[in-house]
Amino acid sequence: MLQTVDRSVLGKVYKRRGDWSHKGNFGKLLIIGGSKRYSGSPALAALAAIRSGVDLTTILAPRRAADIAASFSPDLITHPLDGDYFVKKHVKTALNMAGEHDAVVIGGGLERKPEILSAIESFLKDNDKPCVIDADAIYAVKKMKKLRENHIITPHPHEFFELMQKDPVYDHEERVRQAGDLALKKSCTILLKGAFDVITDGKINFVNTTGNPHMTKGGTGDTLAGICGSLLARGANTIDAGCAAAFINGVAGDLASRKFGEGLMASHLIEEINHIVK
Repeated sequence: MLQTVDRSVLGKVYKRRGDWSHKGNFGKLLIIGGSKRYSGSPALAALAAIRSGVDLTTILAPRRAADIAASFSPDLITHPLDGDYFVKKHVKTALNMAGEHDAVVIGGGLERKPEILSAIESFLKDNDKPCVIDADAIYAVKKMKKLRENHIITPHPHEFFELMQKDPVYDHEERVRQAGDLALKKSCTILLKGAFDVITDGKINFVNTTGNPHMTKGGTGDTLAGICGSLLARGANTIDAGCAAAFINGVAGDLASRKFGEGLMASHLIEEINHIVK
């Protein structure tokens, strides 16, 4: 059965905070991303995650990216890695840090060199924490037969093509079927981005219709991944996290679009997240 995401999904992922709540009760998120060239992606994901309610974010990134990300905001914790790229020698550190967090986002800005994709694959095989697989990390999944039920892949149409060797169609029902086939093939949840987003594990299917064409700007996929990771870290399952993240990111983009139109940036979207959650 095909269902449409609406604001009621927020009630599933946001529970009232008790008076004696303390730091960590609402999740700790590890974000693995960045490279010598790209530093904004993990920072945008982390800021979106914090805005959507997670208690702590840590960015694990090559040194240049980590240092630049740290300058974005005093709210961001960064852990710099030696070198310009995330490679095999960093996997042990990444796994140890994942063990200290409730969920992981991996992929934004990592780049697609063979040695990087190999390191991502090694991490994903051994990481048992809920995980958002986004951007460059999606290319590491191509060779992997199965993922985990607590993993969610967030492809845009070209990334979907890379995984399935076919373009997603525009027809609602057929697009949902295509995404469901990928979810069953990889044994995980898929959040296929587009004019309408498809969230499916191959059995349960949702469509999200929030968002607008101004969100083609770079960084809006990073904010989506950060929100999704935030909700996984708070304990939401992959379907609820995917649905709520798509809804929040889309409505935040709609609010930002009304203000900035063609000038919309991902950082504008982040500033609207709290209005939707509130």
